[in-house]
Amino acid sequence: MDSMYQRQRHNSEEVCSVEWDIIKMSQQEEDLILRMYRLVGDRWEIIAGRVPGRKAVEIERYWIMRNNAYFLPPSCKS
Repeated sequence: MDSMYQRQRHNSEEVCSVEWDIIKMSQQEEDLILRMYRLVGDRWEIIAGRVPGRKAVEIERYWIMRNNAYFLPPSCKS
C-alpha cells in the first residue's frame, strides 16, 4: 500500500524543474505566431510548420512566456 501511495504521489508531483531560457523571436515570427494562433489555436505543430527553423516546443514555450505574468519583467507587472 505504501508503494502505491508513493507511486501516485510521485506521478502527481512530477514536474519539469528545468528553468526555461528566454526565447527570442523576430518581429516577423511574433506576427506570424499571433496570426496563426488566431486561426488554429494552440496547435503548436501546425504553427511550427509555418515558422522556419522553430520547433513546436519552442513556440509553445514562447507563447506561455509571452502571455504569463510570471515571466514578465518586474517593471511590467504593475
